[in-house]
Amino acid sequence: MFYHFYPIDRPMIWGAEQWILSAYPGRDSICVETGKNIWNMLCEQKERLVGKHVFARYGDTFPLLIKFIDARDDLSVQVHPSDELAQKYGEPFGKTEMWYTLPSEEQARLYCGLKQRLTPEEYKQMVEDKTILDALAEYKVKEGDCFFIPAGRIHSIGSGCQLCEIQQTSDTTYRIYDYDRRDKDGHPRELHTEKAAESIDYTVHDDYRVQYAPAMNAPAELVRCPYFTTNVLHVDGKVDRDYRSIGSFVCIICLDGSGTLTERADGQITNISKGELLLLPAADAGVIQFSGTFRALEVYIEKA
Repeated sequence: MFYHFYPIDRPMIWGAEQWILSAYPGRDSICVETGKNIWNMLCEQKERLVGKHVFARYGDTFPLLIKFIDARDDLSVQVHPSDELAQKYGEPFGKTEMWYTLPSEEQARLYCGLKQRLTPEEYKQMVEDKTILDALAEYKVKEGDCFFIPAGRIHSIGSGCQLCEIQQTSDTTYRIYDYDRRDKDGHPRELHTEKAAESIDYTVHDDYRVQYAPAMNAPAELVRCPYFTTNVLHVDGKVDRDYRSIGSFVCIICLDGSGTLTERADGQITNISKGELLLLPAADAGVIQFSGTFRALEVYIEKA
């Protein structure tokens, strides 16, 4: 069976987030069907919920946090640490993530990655001079753009962007530059210049946008990494997806339109519509028929 979860709305200084699946401590998603939070469900169901290889790796920690982001102002320029660096500073996980852009304002843009080579010393000087944006690759975004942000890649979401973010279960962010904004108490927001300098991957790439070929009624791979695999699926009619060999839970995130998901093994039908996330437990991961007219992301964790 599929599980639905109540979203968690979070107003932010720059706009709003909606956490549609979270096991972050204190912000656990509540399941509509069971009335329990995702952590309780994982503790009870263990590998039946997430899969043997996922449970062996993460234990009683649900490994993903999935959210919608509505940026009404620019987010800070930031970077996330690797698992190793996060653990050095007392955090359990680092943060690798990806963005899939939704309909955004015409002028919407974001920054992802360095466009010029920097040393840590040059980076610190640009932060002090407030010119760090000059070193970043800037992108004007359109619906369907995808960006992969492994730990260490400097980035910032700009005003007017709306996107779906898939990430490790972590809220560890090292803030680099924040446009001299102040918090609700009037204090300058804290920067983490030294930790960020230690975290940044200073490698320069030609293009940080994910290149992929959308297909109708077939999955198009967006990101495959140790922390998650994400495909986009455009459905127009009917298509079967076979999850039996994955051995992982599967999240289906509907981005637009609506339809149904039918479990071939028992005929159980679940409706899905824009903005909804459905979680298919690993124990139920069989052949699913997608029917309707909609676009969805499918997310799971592959075996190492």
